[in-house]
Amino acid sequence: MDNRSEVRAFLTSRRAKVSPQQAGIPSHGRRRVEGLRRGEVAALAGVSVEYYTRLEHGNLAGASDSVLDAIARALRLDDTETHLHHLARAAATPPARTRRVKAPGVRAPVRLVLEAMTGLPALVRDHRFDILAANPLAMALYEPMFAAGEVLPVNSMRFTFLNPHAQAFYPDWAQVARSAVAALRIAAARNPHDQHLVNLIGKLSMRSDPFRTWWATQDVYVHQ
Repeated sequence: MDNRSEVRAFLTSRRAKVSPQQAGIPSHGRRRVEGLRRGEVAALAGVSVEYYTRLEHGNLAGASDSVLDAIARALRLDDTETHLHHLARAAATPPARTRRVKAPGVRAPVRLVLEAMTGLPALVRDHRFDILAANPLAMALYEPMFAAGEVLPVNSMRFTFLNPHAQAFYPDWAQVARSAVAALRIAAARNPHDQHLVNLIGKLSMRSDPFRTWWATQDVYVHQ
């Protein structure tokens, strides 16, 4: 993924969502930009306009945690400020050399815990939203998703956006799907050089109009 483009799109979209009134800035007359101006974000964060402009152009490499925290506060990012830190770390980390990816697996102790949870559905997934293991109640609860593949792993993102049964399965499909896109964006920022993840995002973007629309909003969601 193009880190500079991701940074630019994220910061621009967040700046557009904060009104001068929300930021405590007097506003007079018509404004040419939606939300805050770059200079206003810079002033709120305590950095120069030139420095903030460089950051918004996608150059987060070398930005300190204190600066990132200040920008997060200026843009009112609440729990999504972690996404800004992920993007900054990705900017400072060169792509790793391509190497063979080990098959996904679940450690034996984790499987034992999963098997012991007999009173509620439980499953294990990785950052690619591949379901690696599930107990019997989870298999029953998510039967349409597991029916899509004969063996694990199955991918919950592919089920949500590409399986015709998904919208009937989730009572509030739009809310579930939009939150899923926002959670996937967090995963992508944490793992910017994971080609399997990049391929998944590309496939969903090409084959699902709702995914493509919600991905463009730059919204992020952190599961608590």
